[in-house]
Order: sequence, then structure tokens, then C-alpha cells
Amino acid sequence: MSSPSERFAAARRRSRYPALTGFRAQYPFALDDFQVEACQALEDGYAVLVCAPTGAGKTLVGEFAAHLALQSGQKCFYTTPIKALSNQKYNDFVARYGPGQVGLLTGDNSINGDAPIVVMTTEVLRNMLYVSSTTLADLGYVVMDEVHYLGDRFRGAVWEEVIIHLPESVRLVSLSATVSNAEEFGAWLVTVRGETRVVVHEERPVPLWQHLLVGTRLFDLLAEDGSGVDPELNRYLNERMRYLDPGAARRGGSRQLRGWRPPHRPDVISRLDREGLLPAITFVFSRAGCDAAVRQCVYAGLWLTDEDERNAIDALIDERTAGLAAEDLEVLGYWEWRDGLRRGVAAHHAGLIPAFKETVEELFVRGLVRAVFATETLALGINMPARTVVLERLTKFNGEAHVDVTPGEYTQFTGRAGRRGIDVEGHAVVLWSPEIDPGRVAGLASTRTYPLRSSFRPSYNMAVNLVGQMGRDAARTLLESSFAQFQADRGVAGLSKQIRRNEQTQRELGEQMRCERGDFAEYAGLRRQLSEREALLSREGARKRKAAVVQSLEQLRPGDVIRVPAGRRAGLAVVLDAGVHPRDDPHPLVVTEARWGGRLSVLDFPVAVEVLGSVRVPKHANYRSPQERRDLASGLRALDLPPEERSRRRKGSGAADDEQVIALRAALRAHPCHDCPDREEHARWGERFSRLQRENDDLRRRIEGRTGSLGRTFDRIALLLTDRGYLAGDETTPPGRMLARIWSDSDLLVAECLRAGAWDGLAPADLAAVVSTLVYEARREERLADRMPTVAVRDALVTTARIWAELADEETAHGLVHSREPELGFVWAIHRWARGDSLGQALDATVQVGAELSAGDFIRWCKQLLDLLDQIAVAPSGSGDEPPLARPARAAIAAVRRGVVAQSMMP
Repeated sequence: MSSPSERFAAARRRSRYPALTGFRAQYPFALDDFQVEACQALEDGYAVLVCAPTGAGKTLVGEFAAHLALQSGQKCFYTTPIKALSNQKYNDFVARYGPGQVGLLTGDNSINGDAPIVVMTTEVLRNMLYVSSTTLADLGYVVMDEVHYLGDRFRGAVWEEVIIHLPESVRLVSLSATVSNAEEFGAWLVTVRGETRVVVHEERPVPLWQHLLVGTRLFDLLAEDGSGVDPELNRYLNERMRYLDPGAARRGGSRQLRGWRPPHRPDVISRLDREGLLPAITFVFSRAGCDAAVRQCVYAGLWLTDEDERNAIDALIDERTAGLAAEDLEVLGYWEWRDGLRRGVAAHHAGLIPAFKETVEELFVRGLVRAVFATETLALGINMPARTVVLERLTKFNGEAHVDVTPGEYTQFTGRAGRRGIDVEGHAVVLWSPEIDPGRVAGLASTRTYPLRSSFRPSYNMAVNLVGQMGRDAARTLLESSFAQFQADRGVAGLSKQIRRNEQTQRELGEQMRCERGDFAEYAGLRRQLSEREALLSREGARKRKAAVVQSLEQLRPGDVIRVPAGRRAGLAVVLDAGVHPRDDPHPLVVTEARWGGRLSVLDFPVAVEVLGSVRVPKHANYRSPQERRDLASGLRALDLPPEERSRRRKGSGAADDEQVIALRAALRAHPCHDCPDREEHARWGERFSRLQRENDDLRRRIEGRTGSLGRTFDRIALLLTDRGYLAGDETTPPGRMLARIWSDSDLLVAECLRAGAWDGLAPADLAAVVSTLVYEARREERLADRMPTVAVRDALVTTARIWAELADEETAHGLVHSREPELGFVWAIHRWARGDSLGQALDATVQVGAELSAGDFIRWCKQLLDLLDQIAVAPSGSGDEPPLARPARAAIAAVRRGVVAQSMMP
């Protein structure tokens, strides 16, 4: 029982925070201290930034913002980075406040958009702000869930745009995973949003234990309580690792590991089941790997469900897939997917259609599916906590190369382990393999934060919207208030500090190199100039010599006899093939008089090659044939050639006859310090002085590049837009107002094509095919189709490519990054779909170009295409009349939004 003083303090808190008191009464559990702190700051009128681990309950603070909005008669917008999370949060709010109080706005759905609580994707809110939507009236709170998406290199800029553009009266609730620079991010929020309270909570709600699975033996990774503080490797595990000797395995010397194979996935799941560690999410980092894992479990006869559970699974599957056409089921792999679910096993990745993914998510949350094999996309946003998280590998493919999992990513993945209110503890399991060092795993496990880095950059659409709203100068100033510039300017402070340290050291060095005969700093400067000039001439000479060598090699023909001047291949050689390559230096294929055959490179020739004669070579000479090499070498030895002229010199410009070098040498000799007996000792100090000077010059260039860098980029964009007729001073032109409604990575290219009439007159399927080239991005290298679906599509794509090339040239001239080049890999697939072909026929078309899209990928690209077509349909024309492509675009939308695509867009 509490004391009178404690009851009095609680009563005072209730009277000071009445809204929080009423809100807390809605929950059957006590709020954590960090939740109370953040909510109290909100009720006090502050904006808040809450950084906490996954599953810690930070979304409760966002829910309190909605509670405050309802109490005060204001609106609350709850933004999320992905549509699936928006749908999930919408359902949560509907369950609490009823459907009349809650709305949903995503690219797919628009439900009750004028409700006091509206859940939406961040892009929807950004677009509202730019068009000054009336829906913004009475907006009091904006919750930005997963605000650390701000660092996403593809979409992160949207978060900063929203934060910068929100009206001052709106209080911002930013919810983030734990980041190591929360104070820096909070300091920026203060500059752009006013007083902001930063609440950091680093303790997981459910303790996490770290394990290493070696074969089917499960070892505790750390020899302490699992908190990750001052981790120490389990001593027994250390001994086991010394026995296995991973280092020897990499050298091929360990008998135990020479035939090492990864553990069978069904065996891993069975082991976790015996240990009571299911449900589990296994991160595989490969869609094909996820699907293969499910098949392995099915083929192994694994069952994790009983009959009653299978009946419940069947019922939910039937409910969620009722809208799928029967002819599409086989294409979608429906029966294999269903078989896995009935056994309690499933895959989760972007290749699945939304109905499949959502079914997996609901079954997992209800405990009916107990083993999910997932790609890393599951680690972001979707609420699917598990008792255990398994990582098969600690490397993943990032689209360009295989890279190590970072501490931040490891934290994100393992953050799913441990269900709050269900599990006493969570478990993270890494599957051991010869390349895995337990010490590194321990390091990942104990490093739980990562820095948030801005990915903000101005775009064409952003520029016309800002100039239209506030004029060019104010727009430039606003862009320079971004987090990206804030971080750059903070970096500048560090660089400036380094310059000051270097200047202090230079002053000290100046005393050391003081010379009684004159100004040694001046003399050292002359020496530095002379050295730099000689080095420049040397580089230029080498470049010219290489260019001469390349040119001479490019002129070689089969049968030419040349002399290799030095090295292992020195002597006469006959050319079989010149080896000219459009993107590389020549690599001639030769046979030498010593009977060696192979390709030479530019490095084998310090000077240009001279043709000394010629011999006849067979049309299809085989340099790998000893007999043919012997015959060709005999032909070389039979030639009557003059002896090698080793003393030949090639005249060319160099340091000896360079006027600037001559002048600098004369100035050195005439300088009074030149004859100082301590000259070289002074020179050593002078070299250090010069090195610091060069470093400072480089630091100043870096500062100049960072300071106002976003403003300079904006100036270049504004100049190009002015040249193209989208801006006129501080005003947007009619084409500019059209561009302001195009929200695409290819925004300016779309606008240019619309202005040029490049797509006028296209049939719906043709228009869909052409516009798809501006949204589709290939995941792998693809082949070009032999032909296009129609002549109209071909002609429109030729025009589109020409407009892109002209735009790219102008972007180069303005110092801007090129707009993304159109990609043709989706043209045939979407054309077939839009003209009414089946899903199977559309997917077959992707196989023909090497894309081999899954049904989930196909639907995703269809959704992005629909979004852009919708923008084209409503983008205002310059004349004020209905946009010329309004009707064709709407017809194309209707042609694409059918069947499984339409079903996937239902709420």
C-alpha cells in the first residue's frame, strides 16, 4: 500500500496530466517510465522524439497523440513508411475508436479521409502539404512512425520534406528505432520544429539471449545474463571453437570441417521445437532460399500443427483468398503455399502477392504458423514478433555485392525476438559456419545502435512546389534547414577545428625552421612548387607515353611482327589478333620466338610499338597448339631484321626543358637560404609545414563543398527548370504546375514527354507499356526483347529515349545527376496484362527478357504504374483544359487494375 506522500504526489500528477490519466485507464498494464515521460511532454505542449528498441512500446506515445487530438477537437495524422503497416495501424485504431473516427489514405485505399484520426503513408502527407490540401485544416498532431526511414537512400527525403513543411502549430511525434545520434537528430528537430523533448529508452522489454547453433547443438554465446553489456564469450563455446578451428577450415587443413555442410533446415526447426523456442522467424536473405526452406520442411514430413489448428488455418486461407481467380491459383503456387501453412511453415518476402503475405502474418500472430522463413523486409515495420529469431548467415546481398550485416541491421533483425506479455525472454540464434567468428557475433550482439544519416536531396518536383509556394530565395533557405545540411554543417565544425590545430602546429614549425639568412618558409614554398611541377610533368609524360602505346597497339594487324622490349616475353612476336576492345585497352594475342602464346597488355610496352615486318599466319591460328606455335616461331627466326636499337631515345617534353621548372630552379639557387649550411635540417621542418598546408587546402575545399551544398544543388535545378520553361523568376509556369503534380523519380522526364506529346494517341495497353519504363527497375541484368508489342509502343519508346538523352545532356551541362534511364523489362508483361491476357501469360513475358518476375513483384510494379498513371490523368495541362492524356490514362488504369491486381488493392 502506498504512503500518504506517494498518494499525494500521484494525485498531483493526475491533476496536472488529466489527459494522460484518462488514457492510462484504457490499458490493462502499467506504462513504462519512458512512455510516461514522452506522453507528459506531449501534454505539456512539446514535440517529442522517442527512440526505443523494436517491441518496446513506443507506438503507445503515438496513440496518445491521437487521444489528445480527439479530446481537443483536432486531427491527428499517423504516418507509416509502408502500406501494410498503415493497414495494420488503421485496424488497431478502428478497434479502439470505431470506424467513424478513423480514416485510411494510401496509394491503394481512401477510406474516411476527413476523420479526426487518419492513418496514411508518409508520401501521401507530403503530397497533401505541397497542394495545401483542405484535409490539413485543424491538424494538431502528426505521428511519424519508423522515422529512422529518413536515412533510406531511396525514400528517406520524403520524411524530411514533411518535417520541414508541416505548419508550425502542428506538434510532431517522431518514433524511431534506437539510433546512436538521437541527440543530434533531436537538436535538428528543435531548429525546424521548435522545442522538442528527446526520450531515449535502450532497455528491451523482453530480455534477449544470444546463441550459436553448431550443427544441431545450441550454445549460449555470452557468458553473462544476455544483456550484451560487457559481453564475454562462453568459455565452453570458446573451447569448442578451438577444436573446430575455423581458421584451419579456411586453409583446408581441418579434418572436422573439410566436409562441412550447413544444418538441414527441418532439423533446425525440430531442434528449436524441442527446446520450446518456437515460433521462430529465420532470416534467409533470399526469396528463393525462403521458398526452398519451406519445400525442405514439407518434403521432410515436418508437422507443427494439430488437426484443430489445421482446420482454423484452412478457414482463414479460404477467407483471405476467396477473391483469387481459379485460373491464377496454379501460377501463384497456391497449393504448395497452402500445404506449408497447414504444417505451420511459411515463407514471407516481397515476391508473394499481398493476400498470401497478409495470411501468413495473421496466422503467425495467432500462433498457427510457427516457423517463417523471411527476407530482411520483414524486419521493417510489420508487427510479427516471435519467440526466436534465427540468422542463417551474417552476410547479405545489397543489390551490388555481398556485404556483412551491420550492428544496426543485426539489432533490427533480432528485435523481433521476444513477444511482450507472452515470452519471459527472447532468443537470437546464429547458425555457425566455418567463416563465422563467434567473437564477431558477440560484437554484433553487444552493439545495439546505429547512426541516422540523412539521404535528403532536392528534386525537380520539390523545386517547383517550393518556388510556387514561397519564391526562390525562401525555398533555398528552407532546403538549407534540412537534416542533411545540418549534419554537413556539423561536419564542417570538425573540419574547421582540424584546420585550427594544423595552423597552430605550423606556427610551431615556423619557429623550428627559422633561418638567419632569409625567409625559409618562402624557400620551402619554392621547393614545393618545383616538386609539384616536376611530378605533374612526369604524370603528363607517362600519360602521353601510354596514349602513344595504346594508339600503336590499336593499329596492329594479324601477321605484324613486333618486338616486346623487356620482361619474360622479351623478343620478337607475331600478332594473331589485335585484341582491341571498345571499353578497355588493347590486349594483342601473340606468339613469341620462344614459342609462348598469349595476350600482352599496355604494361608490356614502355614506348610505342613499331611494326618490324610481317609473316603469314593461318586464318584460324590456334595459339594453344604446340605445333602451330613452333611453326610461327620458326617464321620469326627466318626474318632478316636489324638488331634491336637499345640506345634509341625518343625526344619529348620533360622537366629539363620546361620553362616553369627552369624559372623555379633559378629562383631556388638565387634565394639567400639556398646556401645555408643547415638548409636540409630546415627543409625537414619545412616539408612537415608544407604537408600541413596541403592538408589545410584540402580541408578548406571540403568545407566549401559542404557549406550550402544543398542550396547550390537547388540553384542548378532551378536554372535548368528555368531554361526548360518550368520556372520564371519566383513563379511557376503552367508546365511547372504540371510538374508539381508528378511524384516520381522520373518526374521531369514524365513532364517533358507530356509536353512533347510523346504518348498522345496511344491505346490503353500501349500507354501502360510505355509508362511502365519509368517506374520499373530490374533486379538483375535483363535481355532486350527482339521487338515491341506494337509499332505505336516502339515509336513512343524511341521518342521517350530521345527526350531522356537530351535531358541527360542538359543535366550534365548543369552539373546534375542524370534522371533514371527508362527500362524496358516490364513492357511486354504489362502490355499482355492490360490487353486482357492471363497472369500466367504476363509472367511468361518476363521470362523471355530474363526478368522472371514473381507474382508479387508483378503486382508491386503494377501498383507503382497505376500510381503514376493516376498522376498523369490529373496533371494540369498548360492550357487549362482537361489533360490530353486524362481519358487514355484512366482507360489504362482500368485495364491494369483487374484480377489479382485489383484484389491486392482491396482494404
